Parts: sequence; structure tokens; C-alpha cells
Amino acid sequence: MTDRRGLEAFHPFARLNALLAGIPAGRPGITVGGRDPAAPVLLQIGEPQNQPPDFVAEELTRAAAGWSRYPPQRGTPEYRQACADWLTRRYALPAGLIDPQTMILPLPGTREGLFFAALAVTPGNGVVPPPAEGASPAILLPNPFYHVYVGAALAAGAEPVFVDAAAETDFLPDFSSLPPETLGRAALAYYCTPSNPQGVAAGPTEIEGVLRLARRHGFVVAFDECYAEIYGDRPPAGALQVAAALGGGLDNLLAFHSLSKRSSAPGLRCGFVAGAPALIDALDAVLRVGGAGVPLPVLAAGTRLWRAEEHVEANRARYRENFAVAEHVLGNRFAYRRPDGGFFLWLDVGNGEAAAKILWREAGIRVLPGTYMCEASAKSGASGGGADPGGNPGTRYIRLALVYEPELIAAALERLIQVL
Repeated sequence: MTDRRGLEAFHPFARLNALLAGIPAGRPGITVGGRDPAAPVLLQIGEPQNQPPDFVAEELTRAAAGWSRYPPQRGTPEYRQACADWLTRRYALPAGLIDPQTMILPLPGTREGLFFAALAVTPGNGVVPPPAEGASPAILLPNPFYHVYVGAALAAGAEPVFVDAAAETDFLPDFSSLPPETLGRAALAYYCTPSNPQGVAAGPTEIEGVLRLARRHGFVVAFDECYAEIYGDRPPAGALQVAAALGGGLDNLLAFHSLSKRSSAPGLRCGFVAGAPALIDALDAVLRVGGAGVPLPVLAAGTRLWRAEEHVEANRARYRENFAVAEHVLGNRFAYRRPDGGFFLWLDVGNGEAAAKILWREAGIRVLPGTYMCEASAKSGASGGGADPGGNPGTRYIRLALVYEPELIAAALERLIQVL
């Protein structure tokens, strides 16, 4: 895992392709909406299948002259203001808490910002205190994890420390369980809420605990909130509203948001990060060296998207219907639990790799083995339980993305039950 030459060894989709190579896809036999019954059902990746609002194309056309200009690194005042206004509305923040000029940085999605955040907080740049002499910096990760987190840690020359987020900890990582010496050399922690893949939304108490821990030990928390607008009964808490209640400004936190899931626009590559001015400056500096800015036409479309809510409500209704379908079809099979947010199912099938091969071979359904999103607990920073004898907490699971129309999701889940 820590060998930079082997980055592809933990990339989940590269591993999945290798697992299923040479296995012919079975016939799903699903004809929903005139669908080809032989066409595979691809549930392995969280890519929205519905379209963003029509006005996105209108804004891109209206601002097309901007394609001939390099993207402004800090975006446009209009875009930053739209992001700050949305944060204030969404999280009921005090007026003026977010300064759009110094606390908002546009990003081409959250993935790029999450990756470069690890470089921005590298010890020695003045953002976080350096570890004790002779100690290597650490980056704390939930286990399961988004593969970008690990790649970022390795690129920054830090040790990735895995903290299990299993059933025993309500599928949230407990960073406070780490030894003091590990916390003392931590530069960054990644915290995803609602989480990918389990769909658990941390409450204000959990978020406050993470933020207090970071401030006590001097590290930064990258709150990955890209699924925050896809939820069931109630909107998940956010790091910024907890920070506002706690006091201390936005110290020690970066909050990442994107239009990919909220507005079904992953191809637009448009998002932002909010945080204390010093952290925004540090992230801006590394992005200027190795990152990509957000083009002016994209910023124009993004400005309008952050100001619009009707299409977001429609998206939420679509995903809520999918989870209602999943609950009806699955019942209590595979330890099903309705997630708080996001659009993934995290199902206990006994052996995720074996299930993935069977589903592909017999039903043409592509899913992601949970073990490809986890590292063995023997190498983790804390024990989370629920692992196989080899220590991987994801071995028993598969991840499914419920991104298609409800009729197709129902048919695919019924087929999954038949096969498994």
C-alpha cells in the first residue's frame, strides 16, 4: 500500500477490471423501459445517470468567450459569492462567517482539492506544526476509504493511518482511539460525511469531537461533504455549522463540496472548498503549481447551479424512491440498512470478491467488492472489528450505486437476490 510504484494495486476499479477479466458477462434479462435484456447493469461506480438542468448548457454557451482564457485561479467574485451564500443558507451560518474573497476556493470537483490538500499541509510549510524530530508525518483515513485519500497521502510522503469505520463504531472512524504519538504527528485527517460507501452521516457531536481533536493536536481535517445534498429524512450536519457553534472560526478545517452529485454534473468538474484564509492560501499555492483551475464558462454555469434548488429537490426525491425500492426488495437480507445519505448500498454478502464474480458471470451485474475500498486492519491505526481473519473490514461487503431509474434498480436487486 505504501509503495508508490504500486498505486494501481489499490485503485478499486483497476482491481475490479482485473478480477473480472476473462469472465464473460451473463445476461441480466432486464427489459425495463425497452432496455436490451443482454445489456450489463453497471452498479460499481457512483455516476449519476440523470441530467443536470437545461440552463447549464445555456450558461456555457452564453459564457463561451471565456474558453479562450486561462481559468482565473481564484475563480470569479460571482462564483465565490454564490458558494458562500449557499453555505450560509444550507447550514444556517451566521451572516458574514464566510468571507467569499478569502475563505472560498473554486475547484474542478472535490477529488482534485482533496488530493492537493495533502500537499498543502505538508509539514514545513507553516500550516501545521512539524512532527517530532525523526518522526514521519501521518495522514489519518477512514477504512473503508475513497482511494484518492491514500494516493494523496503517498504523494505527500506521509504515512497513511487507517482507522476502521465498521459496524462496531456505527460505521464512523474514531480517530480519538489512536495513540497520542500518532495524533501528534498527524498533518491531515480525511472525514467523509455522509460516508462512502456506508452512507452514514455524522452528527454534530461526532463532527465536534473530530474538530476538537484536530485543534488539540494541531492537524487539519478535510471534511469531504460531496454527498451532503443527497439524504433521506433530514439534511446531514456540516463541519461549518459545527465550527460556527463551537467558536474558533474555521481553524483546522477544510470543507469540500461539489456539483457532481448535488446537481448530477460530474462532467462539469466544478466545486469548491471553504476554510480559514491561511488554509485556503496554502491549498491555492499547490494548485497553482500542479492543479487545474475552473474555466470561466464552467464558473458561470456553477454560479447558477449553486443558486438553484429545484433540481436538487428532484434529485433527492429520485434517490429516496430508489432506497424505498431497495428496502422493499431486500428487506433484511445482506444486513441491509437504509443509509442516511449518498446513493450507495453496502451489503454484507459473506465474500465480496466471490459475489462480484458470480453476479457478473451469471447476471451481468457489476458491483465493487468492499475489500477494494479497505486496507487490512492489521495495518490500521485502530481496530474496528467486523473484519475477516486477514483483517480487511470490507471483505464481506459489496458496494452498489443506486443511480438508475427505480424500475431498473428494482429489477437488478431482484436479480441479485436470485443469484446470491
